[in-house]
Amino acid sequence: MNVRLKWVIYILGIFIFSQLSYAQEEESAEVFLEDYTDEFQETFFEALKQKGIENYDKAINLFLKCKSLDSTYNVVDFELAKSYLANKQYVEAQQYGVEALKSEPENFWYLNVVVEILQKQGNSMEMIEEQISFDNSKLIENLALIYFQKKNYQKALNILKDMEDSSFKEALSLRIKDTLDRTKSIEEIKEVPPAQNTDLNPLLKYKEEIGELIRTKNYTSLISKADSALEEFPTQPYFYYAKGMGLNRSGKQKEATGELETALDFLIDDIELGNDIYRELANAYTFLGNSSKANMYLSKIKSGS
Repeated sequence: MNVRLKWVIYILGIFIFSQLSYAQEEESAEVFLEDYTDEFQETFFEALKQKGIENYDKAINLFLKCKSLDSTYNVVDFELAKSYLANKQYVEAQQYGVEALKSEPENFWYLNVVVEILQKQGNSMEMIEEQISFDNSKLIENLALIYFQKKNYQKALNILKDMEDSSFKEALSLRIKDTLDRTKSIEEIKEVPPAQNTDLNPLLKYKEEIGELIRTKNYTSLISKADSALEEFPTQPYFYYAKGMGLNRSGKQKEATGELETALDFLIDDIELGNDIYRELANAYTFLGNSSKANMYLSKIKSGS
């Protein structure tokens, strides 16, 4: 495969995975209840409220009431699974998580919560093979992507190895390879004493120059410098963040969100930078009038930074 085609597939993969993640997360948060009774709606939203303030016992009781009002609504099973998980009641969480996934096996977030529940118990997906059909190709793709997002690269690769060739398999395989390569490069950079790095390492030189432009709020130059940095280092999340910040502070919020969300695609184990990206995205989406996404990114900010 020539280099140009390889990068086209790689960038396409980034777009597919980022769009999948954000679209599905929004879908899981937005519930359409027009066809349900007032009592169901009121109970459901009160349950969500109680879960939001971490009153999980009350939330669980309210979700169970919803289930007694209408047992066919699989999102109730999903919310029960999440509430039991948060309350560290893993057996009950697994029961409802599996029920939700059985009703909608291609739902990314249903599978994601089931994987998390099993991991909390030290179990694997093999534990539920008799309950869930693993013949669904979309479920298998979702599982590979979930393992990738959880940084369990070997499990993701094992799943990909058994899959038929596809653009998904090619794109995710490239992303895993690139992530492992970048992790190795980062560790090698950390081993070099800082005093020797600035003059010898162009990556650190770019970071130093960009940091100064951020401090002086020179956003026009920041965009230009970040562009130059990305030409040489197209997988560095800090440079996408810097460009996104420059665009955001220059009144180009829509363009900024694209750069900032790409930064998240490349982010690995950097809580401080992640928080900065989330804050910048929340600011951009607030300006664009998209409070749902603004709140979503604000909720991702980890404490202590």
